[in-house]
Amino acid sequence: MTFTIELEREADGRWLAEVPTLPGVLCYGQDRDEAVAKVQALALRVIAERLEHREAPAEFLNVTFQAA
Repeated sequence: MTFTIELEREADGRWLAEVPTLPGVLCYGQDRDEAVAKVQALALRVIAERLEHREAPAEFLNVTFQAA
């Protein structure tokens, strides 16, 4: 699975990172790196929840992220 991270800089200087294919997975950071780290951690938590609740295939996963 490869997830794309979309990044946007807000007018106040904060960065917004979002994984569009995972609804609700978006995070703010004071800089680009912080926003990316936070959104990756949140995405992994969402994937783990889906696996625990059998909402995703129980197979070995290889998860990667790429910036849009």
